[in-house]
Amino acid sequence: MSNNEMYEVCGPVERVVYRNEENEYTVIEVGCGDEVITAVGIMPLVHEGEELKLIGSFTSHATYGQQFSVSAFERSMPTSVIGILKYLSGGAVKGIGPSTAARLVKEFGENTLEIMENDPERVSRLKGISLEKAKSFSNQLKASSGIRELLAYLGAFGINAQDAIALWKKFGSETIHIIEDNPFSLCTDGSSINFETADMIAKKRDVAADSSVRIRAGLAYVLRHNRRGGHTCLPQDKLIKTTAGFLEVELVKVESALESMVTDGTLVRDYFSDREFIFLPDLYSSESYIAARMKMLLRYPVAPMSDAEELIVKVEKRTGIKYAELQKKAITEALCKGLLVLTGGPGTGKTTTLNGIINILKSKGQKVLLAAPTGRAAQRMSELTGCEAKTIHRLLEVQWNRDDQPEFKKNEMNMLNCDALIVDELSMVDTVLFESVLRALPLGCRIILVGDSDQLPSVGAGNVLADLVASETIPVVALKEIFRQSEQSLIVTNAHRIVKGIMPELAVKDNDFFFLSCTNQQAARELIVSLCSERLPKSYGFSPLSDIQVLTPGRKGILGTGELNQALREALNPPSKQKDEITFGFNTFRTGDKVMQVKNNYNISWLRESTGEFGEGIFNGDIGIIEQIDKVSRRMQIRFDDRSAIYDGDCVSDLELSYACTVHKSQGNEFDAVVMPVIKNSQYLFYRNLLYTGVTRAKKLLIIVGSKDSVEYMVNNNVRTLRYSGLRDMLVRE
Repeated sequence: MSNNEMYEVCGPVERVVYRNEENEYTVIEVGCGDEVITAVGIMPLVHEGEELKLIGSFTSHATYGQQFSVSAFERSMPTSVIGILKYLSGGAVKGIGPSTAARLVKEFGENTLEIMENDPERVSRLKGISLEKAKSFSNQLKASSGIRELLAYLGAFGINAQDAIALWKKFGSETIHIIEDNPFSLCTDGSSINFETADMIAKKRDVAADSSVRIRAGLAYVLRHNRRGGHTCLPQDKLIKTTAGFLEVELVKVESALESMVTDGTLVRDYFSDREFIFLPDLYSSESYIAARMKMLLRYPVAPMSDAEELIVKVEKRTGIKYAELQKKAITEALCKGLLVLTGGPGTGKTTTLNGIINILKSKGQKVLLAAPTGRAAQRMSELTGCEAKTIHRLLEVQWNRDDQPEFKKNEMNMLNCDALIVDELSMVDTVLFESVLRALPLGCRIILVGDSDQLPSVGAGNVLADLVASETIPVVALKEIFRQSEQSLIVTNAHRIVKGIMPELAVKDNDFFFLSCTNQQAARELIVSLCSERLPKSYGFSPLSDIQVLTPGRKGILGTGELNQALREALNPPSKQKDEITFGFNTFRTGDKVMQVKNNYNISWLRESTGEFGEGIFNGDIGIIEQIDKVSRRMQIRFDDRSAIYDGDCVSDLELSYACTVHKSQGNEFDAVVMPVIKNSQYLFYRNLLYTGVTRAKKLLIIVGSKDSVEYMVNNNVRTLRYSGLRDMLVRE
């Protein structure tokens, strides 16, 4: 049978072999005449005894033989006595085992399920079954039939079973009524259903294109869409115009809907420089809190250390380090004002300055905590300071609320226990996360914020570091001098040339920064593959997986992450009989693949085998290697540095191959060797701080493959990615 040909299989469920309770991935055996077929796929609440019609294709598994991969299915409850007995005996209803099932079927026959669902009092007359227990049976069957009804209802609109189950968990038994009342309830924040799908349902329910409910949903959608692009707000005029064009409705009707949303608090309006801006409420609350808390830190600073100059002299003698004037200024600000933003590029002594601050604070008996936004950044911070650094999420003790959303144990009611908090890589910290940091900050605690304001901004919404610096209300020390030991590195000196808008030196052949001229994209891709698989490992001893990272400006095209990852994988991890492969949606993963987590997931458990420590959370930008694949359970074991995590089908959607990744996704990471294609094919992506960020990810070796003209274009293009945010204006105004 062809793997691509679709078939229909009908029959009763003979056995449920496996079920993932999180995402409802299920393995079942289905009776089909005299044959039993193994079927796999997303099949919520399928139980033994049910009659199924499955649509899908046959696949061959090296270990388990032929399987039927289910794309869609229809079900019907068992109607025969034997089918009902098998259904109830198989655990479809909690509290009913084989003996109770037999008694129920003996008493009620083919009407058993109907009576259990609709007449619990009659069921309670059986010996050993209380009315409370009978009502529990009834509620379970009603919920089950409700989910089945929802699956059929949403399936008609092309919404898959997994998304339907997520909606049921969110809205419960009222899901269909809520959708019929307002189809746009499907695409609220946190839902996996997009606006287009909700809009299609609304049209089928004859919701007018210019109805207020559609326009209100459109306004919220545009704001959420731009949130994913990093904006915490939008100018009102831009929001109205964009929404009107997107929905194809009149401007005046969008204006009217917006006014009603501002009036009822669904959206928030504020004024900056005589221009109106519109916020989603949570982002407005976050930026307002950050501004208020920073002003409070300035208004009520910690007690200054009067002997700061003497302490600096002592630490210089103790460590043998002579601080430059700006470094001394930074240390003094931290000791005397208790609030400092420390910025600077590579080789300017940020780490030396930071170690001086830590050294002095500890000598005064103060407890200092260190944090960074990613695991790798925290690990690097620990190595450079000699002190334990944690991810911000781990420091704040992330947990989950009833809606399975992340929240932190450390907050205003349960503050951090420290005298000073140092946060590194602040350019990566978004508005909502920085708010959480400040909420957990004890009164009278020093806070030192470290980052490089010339790097790309955070993936999440906001522009925290840039806004703090631009406000000119916060003590900022920008280190600019490149120290002698760093002057020997062309990576460092070229990075500073790029920031100043000066072309980097490309002709040097005996340092750590190399330029390989190549103007043809296909040839550039072949050269990159050769560098990663052969030339660099042979010449420098670098591991292709752990030491070398390809960084590219974008995702599309021959030199985008999609095509580069496939080419690099075929060279570095080709298929073989010894390597298992598994496909999720459009992505195929192979044992030995290098992968990256592209979205924070607080639910993934991990084990640090060296210490036996258990934890939860794999975060955006974490890079790992697939060690094992179990095709039956559809799980993968992935190692992230010294942590081992198990991924199932519900988590895999946030994984991507990472032999090559975008410069944006590389933030917070450093690599021994970076290979970066720079051949201009999109002016939108080719700007100065993207080139600068890519260059500064390399520790020992950087190779640019591309054209001199493209490098020059990026150096000269200082039009930074525009981000709308309110923090700077909130900090400036009284």
